[in-house]
Amino acid sequence: MKKALITGITGQDGSYLSELLLSKGYEVHGIVRRVAIEDPQARMWRIRHILDKIHIHSASMESYASIFNIVSEVQPDECYHLAAQSYVSYSFEDEFSTINTNLNGTHYVLSAVKRQAPRCRFYFAASSEMFGNATETPQNENTPFHPRSPYGISKLAGFELTKNYREAYGLFAISGILFNHESPRRGAEFVTRKISTAAAKISLGMEKEVRLGNLEAKRDWGHSRDYVRAMWMMLQQDKPEDYVVASGESHSVKDFLKTAFNYVGLDYSKYLMVDKELYRPAEVNILQGDASKAHEKLNWKPTVTFEELVKEMVDSDLKLYSKQ
Repeated sequence: MKKALITGITGQDGSYLSELLLSKGYEVHGIVRRVAIEDPQARMWRIRHILDKIHIHSASMESYASIFNIVSEVQPDECYHLAAQSYVSYSFEDEFSTINTNLNGTHYVLSAVKRQAPRCRFYFAASSEMFGNATETPQNENTPFHPRSPYGISKLAGFELTKNYREAYGLFAISGILFNHESPRRGAEFVTRKISTAAAKISLGMEKEVRLGNLEAKRDWGHSRDYVRAMWMMLQQDKPEDYVVASGESHSVKDFLKTAFNYVGLDYSKYLMVDKELYRPAEVNILQGDASKAHEKLNWKPTVTFEELVKEMVDSDLKLYSKQ
């Protein structure tokens, strides 16, 4: 039985990945902060239904000793490093903790794997935010990086560090350059979940408006469930390589908003408040991925369309808030 270690197991991707690995017969181990163990109802809601099937370890991504000890104890065959401060807007508010946590955490896990489980295959969750103001659209594995946020910078540093461990030490260490991927398990602070929640609450008479920033920003949105499948496929290859994972389509925030409100029979323009305070200091206007390499080498393709994703998120929020 293969053993997998997941950092960030309580997050959106961590929960879907855990389900996927369990379905494939893996022994699944996850790293969580101690506060999650002390308050599982609030902090482990995404994996509550599988807690009896996985192994949870308490550690801080800011403590090398704790990461080292867990890797040494588990001896994983595969390690998926998903843990990060991943909210782009917040990274402008606290750039120091974003960069320190994201880069140091990646370094600690890589070092621990190199020293204690050198045969372990390592996956790093890179991001399309590394492209930033890209010189070409769509973006692929050869597109130059130009990050426009502390978050994007931290991910680019982690990407290069992972590449260095692969080239310098011979680790099977790869990065998945994942474009935006959402689901009903997305955190409430993200714009997609903010929109799906607003559509649900307004249709139920619980709220009267939705406040958003830049409506013209375009992103390539897919479903987290599809994207964690690509993560697993990357680690099953004979040769360690980095891959772009994307739907290949780009939609604006306004498109997402309109689709969500149309689904509940509402005209979004009657409830929208554009708030300049929600604009980023340095905006990325368009991100759109070219996942041709993943299609050809991994035989991976997304199964959930943009419209299906939006409707699934709104349906989930309608169900949640109808109970209230």
